[in-house]
Amino acid sequence: MGNSMDYIYTSAEQKILIEVEQKSIRQSVIEQYIRCRKIQGMTQAELAKRAGIPRTNITRFESGNYNPSLEMLVRIAAALGMTLQVQLMGKE
Repeated sequence: MGNSMDYIYTSAEQKILIEVEQKSIRQSVIEQYIRCRKIQGMTQAELAKRAGIPRTNITRFESGNYNPSLEMLVRIAAALGMTLQVQLMGKE
């Protein structure tokens, strides 16, 4: 990996480090999934079984050490009896 960093440029020509933006969004998503799992009283093992994915992936995802695929997020949401909604929003 080189020393160059990837940036997002806004219409106001502000630089936003992509990795910082991804980390913030990923943390928010993880918190939502954990909250929903706990509200339902479900363990990581139960969630993994329902989602059809290894429990270790759930553990790594919830700890923030795993960048989940869209498929994994959809599977986990379905296992929680929910749907995943992704939307683009204008910056205020």
